[in-house]
Amino acid sequence: MMASFGWKRKVGEKVSKSVVQQFEAEDERTEGDDEAGQDEEVDWLHAIKRRREILLEDCAAKSRSLKEEGTLLAQEGRHWEAIKKWDEAIQLTPDNSLLYEMKSQVLTILHEVFPAVKAAEMAVKFKPLWWEGWQTLGRAQLNLGEVDLAVRSFQIAIHLCPSECSLWQEDLKWAWTLQKQQLATKEKIRQEEETKKQILNAPELERDYDFESDEVLAACVAVADRQAQYEELRRTTVVIDAEGNVRNVVSGEEGSQDTDTPAKEQFVKARGL
Repeated sequence: MMASFGWKRKVGEKVSKSVVQQFEAEDERTEGDDEAGQDEEVDWLHAIKRRREILLEDCAAKSRSLKEEGTLLAQEGRHWEAIKKWDEAIQLTPDNSLLYEMKSQVLTILHEVFPAVKAAEMAVKFKPLWWEGWQTLGRAQLNLGEVDLAVRSFQIAIHLCPSECSLWQEDLKWAWTLQKQQLATKEKIRQEEETKKQILNAPELERDYDFESDEVLAACVAVADRQAQYEELRRTTVVIDAEGNVRNVVSGEEGSQDTDTPAKEQFVKARGL
């Protein structure tokens, strides 16, 4: 006769059916509470995420409203009030490059050159492939006197949008002209300093002359010529004529008054205001 196998109860262990049923019921309740807790946690996370989305939507809507208010103020010439509105909008949407770009334009109009550059730099930081942002940055850099940086900014803008004629015909062309003017001015200053040095250390004055000879007269003439050249250099100004050519003009010469400086509209144009 084969023995049957089964679970063996330890000696003295007694488990009633009612106790077993009680344990099973409590276990089911615990599992149910865990599932409910998980559902509540999921709902809580979803609520936080949804609330954040609503908050961001509200901020974006308020920022758009402030941007439009600033645009109207700028159109009316109330530039500082426009900047205040855009600053409020930037607080709500700090990565909106359009706000920084418009602010830079108005700051340039107000001759706040350094803040204009900083605002334009923020515009291209958040939107580096936006050619209008680089154009505005280049114009602000021109007003600051950073001609080489402006040329680079305009070249980036042209690379991003080569079909925009104003970049070639106005911005970059004018920046190149200013670059040539800077080089000519540096050369003029170098010549002026060299001539002054030659006057102070004239080689003719280091020799011993017979005061009755013609050499003394020649030495005086040479020194006088250098002095005249130095005075002429001091009165010389490097300007840009109406055709955009760089030339030297000596103050007092005829025609020296026909060199108009370009209007500020040539390198500051309100766009989208």
